[in-house]
Amino acid sequence: MIRPIFEKNMKYIRLNTTDPYYNLAVEEFLFRSCEDDIFMLWQNAPSVIVGKNQNVYAETDIDYTRKNGIFTVRRITGGGAVYHDLGNINYSFITSKSRAAVLDFAYFTSPIISALSSLGIECALSGRNDLECAGRKFSGNAQAGSDDRILHHGTLLFDTDLDKMSAALKADREKLEYKAVKSHKSRVVNLSDLLQEQLTAEEFIGHIERHIIENMNAERLDAPQNSEIISLYQRNSSDEWIYSDRRYLTSYSINRRKKYHFGIVNIGMSLNKDVIESIIISGDFFGTRSIHELEEKLTGMTLCDVKNIDPSPYIDKMTRDEFFELLK
Repeated sequence: MIRPIFEKNMKYIRLNTTDPYYNLAVEEFLFRSCEDDIFMLWQNAPSVIVGKNQNVYAETDIDYTRKNGIFTVRRITGGGAVYHDLGNINYSFITSKSRAAVLDFAYFTSPIISALSSLGIECALSGRNDLECAGRKFSGNAQAGSDDRILHHGTLLFDTDLDKMSAALKADREKLEYKAVKSHKSRVVNLSDLLQEQLTAEEFIGHIERHIIENMNAERLDAPQNSEIISLYQRNSSDEWIYSDRRYLTSYSINRRKKYHFGIVNIGMSLNKDVIESIIISGDFFGTRSIHELEEKLTGMTLCDVKNIDPSPYIDKMTRDEFFELLK
């Protein structure tokens, strides 16, 4: 039985659009402007959704996402970067601070845990904000609070393309330090692999909504449409919001070290977005030209431009591809 964390006048909304910028705009509008308790289910087209304090360039493989038509989206809640596609179901709870506490993840995930238990999936809150089954993660959760409202939302990996998810989210390579939050990568599992009988994503959504509606006496409500949502959509889809605002900490530093047949190469560099602001290259390699000359040449370049640099005069026997792979 679900804990009665909401009032009897709770509203249920199912968003039919898969546009991530629009869906997050609707969610934010409800959080900022609606006085009702809200439960919402929604899906996004392939997207990487980064937390409000994260560095897009450090968290995502920009080349891969752009090449594969994967949206990059910034949300208003904290936490780590997550991957969405139509095999992932998102849920949102919006309520008053008089009925819940900010960052009480156990409080808000309990209805979802109950709904999954009714399908034979026994799971629990793990660590700070994840839901796991037998030590494997299928849900990440995040929250935002205003003066009197709380927004809690989470993912439910049902039949997500885990290969694309892994490619879109950057792995933790060597030592990577940023002036922003680096999300923790865990082993993940799709809920469809845990079910005793097969369900489609739509059937799974139907089960979740019926369970919540019946146990929490929710009333169905149409999604709002208004000019404020359009304005939030335009902001969400702007490069300034996603990449450029200085609040989003586009500067970070990378330290890498690798041993090759021609010697060890150490690289320490500071970047802003994908522009190299400073770089120091050291190691026990040989070269016919000064390594300081290469460092000066690289300063001010984008990481993409590094593909055109021949490092062999400075690091003997190192190829363009080896150098680019070490830096990117």
